[in-house]
Amino acid sequence: PTAMVKITYIEFNGTEHQVDVEEGLTVMEGARDNDIPGIEADCGGACACSTCHVYVDESWIDKLPNIEEMEKDMLEFAYSPDETTSRLTCQLTVTEDLEGLIVRMPEKQI
Repeated sequence: PTAMVKITYIEFNGTEHQVDVEEGLTVMEGARDNDIPGIEADCGGACACSTCHVYVDESWIDKLPNIEEMEKDMLEFAYSPDETTSRLTCQLTVTEDLEGLIVRMPEKQI
């Protein structure tokens, strides 16, 4: 059986959604499958837009896989990106290492 990993998505207004996401999916797919508002993922996860942008909780920054150049480039188009905490959720694959991950939605996606 596939392991489930607990991830907390926090909307810009402060509403928290704690959900179990199947290992192997992306953080973006976890939001989509659980109908969590604030992550649009217009391109469907191809790293071709910035509408699945989130701010990763500071305690998690060093625990995530390093950011790739393509993701960095896309984040330049995101709404109000932060050099340290911004990530595209389509590029974050859920593994047991992400148990307890907290991400915060930006005010809007563009």
